[in-house]
Parts: sequence; C-alpha cells; structure tokens
Amino acid sequence: MPRVKRGVTSRAKHKKVLKAVKGQWGRRKNTIRIARQAMEKSMQYAYRDRRNKKREFKSLWIQRINAGVRLEGLTYSKFIYALNKSGIKIDRKILAEIAYDNPEAFKSIVKKAQASLK
Repeated sequence: MPRVKRGVTSRAKHKKVLKAVKGQWGRRKNTIRIARQAMEKSMQYAYRDRRNKKREFKSLWIQRINAGVRLEGLTYSKFIYALNKSGIKIDRKILAEIAYDNPEAFKSIVKKAQASLK
C-alpha cells in the first residue's frame, strides 16, 4: 500500500483555522495551536450570543414601551393587559419602534388600550 502524504490536507485545515482568527492579536492569529483554541472559544461565544441577542433586544423593546406608557400614566404590565383586552395585536418590537419614532401614534394606541380598561 502506498504511503499517504498529508501536507495538503493539514495545510487546508490550518488555513481554515487561521482564516477564522484573522484580525486577532498576538499568537492567536498565526500559531495554529493557539489559533485553534481561540477559534473554538469564539465559536462558543457566537453560539451563546446568538441566543442572548434575542433576549437583550426584547428587554430593550420592553424598556422603550414602558417609558412611552409611563408618560401617559400607565405601567407596562397594565398596558399589555389592556392591549390584550382591547384586541389590539401588535408585537413588542413594533410597539417599541412606534414609541421611539412616532410618539403621537403611540399615544393614540395607549388611549385605545386605556379605554378598554374602563
């Protein structure tokens, strides 16, 4: 059986890793052993933070809605309850956008929701 020379495959593997860590500092960008560790850790962070990003954005939307609603004398939880009771189906992302960009339109939504509480 002929001997297999592995230079091509290992170089390809190394290139893949070094391309992933391009732009990092020190030996993390050019020493394969350290670069592989850096790449694995960065991939773990990326996987974790794709989920955390959704969580952080939802909390930002809630803060923006709460700030807009408190100007009208309501709390966030009472506002969401009133929205559900009045049958207005707008998600938090859109509500936060309206509260941030168009306070007058948001005020009218709050008034409609408040009317359903009484």
